[in-house]
Amino acid sequence: MTALTWFLRFIIFAFLVVFAVQNTAPVTLNLVLDYQWQTPLVILLLVFFAGGAILGVLSLVGVVFRQRRELSRLRRAAGQAEPAAPVLPDVPPPQ
Repeated sequence: MTALTWFLRFIIFAFLVVFAVQNTAPVTLNLVLDYQWQTPLVILLLVFFAGGAILGVLSLVGVVFRQRRELSRLRRAAGQAEPAAPVLPDVPPPQ
């Protein structure tokens, strides 16, 4: 299974390298106040992908904290301060 995982990682990495090499043409991004940013297309795509990923993670932060507060409130209401520890069976020591 590990060899298959590394093979898939290599295939994805090779695809991304070929994609980056083929998309090196310079593009110009026109921003506000006549500001222009000229960079290779692959860099521009990477910047916008990373920005979208960061915004996606930030949009989930509020939901995660809200769910943690709710879970804490429900545990207090049920009289449990901590999750119950699993009960282990009594095993006699080896002789």
